[in-house]
Amino acid sequence: MVATSATSSFFPLPSSSLDPNAKTNNKVTSTNFAGLGPTPNSGGRMKVKPNAQAPPKINGKKVGLPGSVEIETSQQQQPAPRTFINQLPDWSMLLAAITTVFLAAEKQWMMLDWKPRRSDMIMDPFGLGRIVQDGLVFRQNFSIRSYEIGADRSASIETVMNHLQETALNHVKTAGLLGDGFGSTPEMVRKNLIWVVTRMQVVVDKYPTWGDVVEVDTWVSQSGKNGMRRDWLVRDGNTGEILTRASSVWVMMNKLTRRLSKIPEEVRGEIEPYFVDSDPVLAEDSRKLTKLDDKTADYVRSGLTPRWNDLDVNQHVNNVKYIGWILESAPVGMMESQKLKSMTLEYRRECGRDSVLQSLTAVSGCDIGNLGTAGEVECQHLLRLQDGAEVVRGRTEWSSKTPTTTWDITS
Repeated sequence: MVATSATSSFFPLPSSSLDPNAKTNNKVTSTNFAGLGPTPNSGGRMKVKPNAQAPPKINGKKVGLPGSVEIETSQQQQPAPRTFINQLPDWSMLLAAITTVFLAAEKQWMMLDWKPRRSDMIMDPFGLGRIVQDGLVFRQNFSIRSYEIGADRSASIETVMNHLQETALNHVKTAGLLGDGFGSTPEMVRKNLIWVVTRMQVVVDKYPTWGDVVEVDTWVSQSGKNGMRRDWLVRDGNTGEILTRASSVWVMMNKLTRRLSKIPEEVRGEIEPYFVDSDPVLAEDSRKLTKLDDKTADYVRSGLTPRWNDLDVNQHVNNVKYIGWILESAPVGMMESQKLKSMTLEYRRECGRDSVLQSLTAVSGCDIGNLGTAGEVECQHLLRLQDGAEVVRGRTEWSSKTPTTTWDITS
């Protein structure tokens, strides 16, 4: 019975009628059937249950069992034997999933590759720019964001100045000269030296608008014995039109003593290979900047204080922030009808987070009452501490904005 059941589990064949007299050429292992005989009430007859099955055939011959046997077959199918093969995972499902992922990725790649490229797309949107022109000029692209424009829908002067500062720092970094400091070389870090700007001159021919891409070039040159000049040229990334030109002079200051310092020979050896022998991108405006006071100023704004976010890593106010403070005292009517076309600044003193400042502005070239209709306006500026110490002197020139279309909503 045991041999028969094992055989039927591997060779399922159609069942046949039970024939006790059938002969077979195969030897059948003897089995002890004690205890399987007829019950006392059976009268010596074999009892076959309705669900009993005949033994299967082996090699074409029926297999019979001697003696009276009560045959019972379980209605439940015997489980398949546990083997190494049927315990392995279904590799076909895993292979199908991997294939699906690769096909989806390939489809997305092909869709991106065939997209038409716009002429004003940024060439390196996630990079820090690149070195061009024999390794002496650094170039970086910027897209004008929605939060970088003003009420007239064009980029603010602070946005332009931030782009200039960003390219200057990335130039030092890309050239491999950035030490553990804010634009400082390794030798400057060892000697506790930092760069500070003393003069900035900017001419804006046209302001970019939201969504425009600008291309900024910057390079450095020697300025006297202990200074460095940095120039910028800003172009429209699509047309190549020159938008802004700027030139600045930088000197070194000891960040511990807060005093100006000469350029050490070790530092000079680091930066001189990157100097460009060229004239400034702007002719220097040699006109003297006027000193203002409460009597000569037309507009005064007091109580200006730095916020924590106005400080840079050297713990002094970022030089771009000074521009915003200078314009705090500029007349609103002039700023609504005029655009800033040039600016010259002289930085005389730094200020920290506890400083309280005053902004003074004097208007020349037109009547103060007619600023809205004036063609050309010139302003003198002074930013000073409460004790009267000068921080920045400046001069700005303004011109009329291009007339915009007005809509008649009364009809």
